[in-house]
Amino acid sequence: MARGVTRMSELFLRTLREDPADAEVTSHKLLVRAGYVRRVAPGIYSWLPLGVRVLRNVERIVREEMDAIGAQEVHFPALLPREPYEATGRWTEYGDTLFRLKDRKQADYLLGPTHEELFTLMVKGETSSYRDFPVTLYQIQTKYRDEERPRAGILRGREFTMKDSYSFDLTDEGLADSYAAHRLAYQRLFDRLGLEIQIVSAMSGAMGGSASEEFLAPCDAGEDTYVRCLESGYAANVEAVTTTPPPEQSTDDKPEATVHDTPDTPTIDSLVAVARSLFPDRDYTAADTLKNVMVKTRLPGADEWQLLGVGVPGDREVDMKRLEAAVSPAEVALLEDADFARNRFLTKGYIGPVGLQKNGVRFLVDPRIVTGTAWITGADEPGRHVFDLVCGRDFTPDGTIEAAEVRAGDPSPDGAGTLVAARGIEMGHIFQLGRKYAQALGLEALGADGKRTTVTMGSYGVGVSRAVAAITEQHADAKGLVWPREVAPFDVHLVIAGKDETQRAAAETIAAGLAETGLEVLLDDRKASPGVKFADAELLGMPTSITVGRGLVNGVVEVTERRSGERREVPVDEVVSALTGA
Repeated sequence: MARGVTRMSELFLRTLREDPADAEVTSHKLLVRAGYVRRVAPGIYSWLPLGVRVLRNVERIVREEMDAIGAQEVHFPALLPREPYEATGRWTEYGDTLFRLKDRKQADYLLGPTHEELFTLMVKGETSSYRDFPVTLYQIQTKYRDEERPRAGILRGREFTMKDSYSFDLTDEGLADSYAAHRLAYQRLFDRLGLEIQIVSAMSGAMGGSASEEFLAPCDAGEDTYVRCLESGYAANVEAVTTTPPPEQSTDDKPEATVHDTPDTPTIDSLVAVARSLFPDRDYTAADTLKNVMVKTRLPGADEWQLLGVGVPGDREVDMKRLEAAVSPAEVALLEDADFARNRFLTKGYIGPVGLQKNGVRFLVDPRIVTGTAWITGADEPGRHVFDLVCGRDFTPDGTIEAAEVRAGDPSPDGAGTLVAARGIEMGHIFQLGRKYAQALGLEALGADGKRTTVTMGSYGVGVSRAVAAITEQHADAKGLVWPREVAPFDVHLVIAGKDETQRAAAETIAAGLAETGLEVLLDDRKASPGVKFADAELLGMPTSITVGRGLVNGVVEVTERRSGERREVPVDEVVSALTGA
């Protein structure tokens, strides 16, 4: 058999007819059923031959686009010493998501979640003057993060393959150019991968830096919620959305704050109902109430948790992802019963800003809560609420925080319309890191003027293994996988439908002819029923399939395009030229 042809009778493959019991999303179900991956432990997967072929094709495309912008490939170890991460503060900032371990001499190591420190130290060791810059390095490497709840197969695992690249420039203008080059390269590579992508503004998080954008693959299975404005094109991850505050109001014309009995008001709706009964002439809604959510925060390396009150309009919930982004790098958690027991001034369900500030608790509010706005909120007594508590008169927040949920229909921050919401898979993230890591690790270069200058950096990541799942989510159908041609494990799936030796001989000839043109062919030569072969062909998802069957007596074979379902009969002696254009 010609090189470029793989026989299914020899392929290490077992397809499954039932979805795995723990599978929640399409990619998890199909990649396991089709024999591309197998679960080893929660969030950890092995790749089988078909899966490896797809993964390597994704890597090839990523490499080609990185090389095209002048980036140079390097490779770092996954096992890393503690010291560089200690120097940048991330040994503690990463918290429990970091895999930490000790060697036999009790020295601290970690499994790399990302490699900014190592890239910085490498460039520091290999460069000295402005003549060595700019430089862009990248690697495709296995990363490790101890996800609390790994889910969705390879979409959110504890071990995954990622491309990370870093640009090193001596000026902010140079960084902007490197950032722009990566942005264009990402648009090209995602287009080649067959992924629909939405670019959104994002938070930098533990990475640090200023400008930050995410490349999201729109998908209902995605864990990232983003919003966009159809009128202006504005798009942002919900964590990066900023709220436009309303104008401040006068406090002089507001009625005095009064406390009222409000028994049996465990919910905002029940509180609004009581408020309307107390003041029938005032059409109260949930938006007139001030919900005070109690959390605790802890800075990296600190032992003690600090109380924090978060005030949001009662018609909105606190979005924990937005809250986490807002307080990063600090940890944040909701209060537990033991916390309330230690802080008896906190009256569950009736917490108000006055009591918080009287007891020295930091109180941050949603940007909508501006001076002069009046609120119904907890009176710090069981069964009682205060009405007409005015911001700037009766209480003064310690600041604002972007923690309230963002909803479809909210005004766009650019003032051009309203927002619509969608979900997506984060496929890439680019940052203008600036000088954070260079300063921490002493990366400097001698400038043309003879003065030393701190290097400025950019960081650019692509989820390589995640791309395999994202492609599946966007392209699969009810029958199985549907691979775009550039990433498919094989170009052609050639099925011998019957047991006739004439069919087998014709299929062998076709396979050899296709392979000679450079196409990769999967030949189903198994002694299985036609139904099993056809079902597997649809499940495995090659772009084109050829069936050598009964039509051969008339000198034709059937060619099927997996994506469109288009079928056509092609003369057997023309099938190679029909598929290759040769």
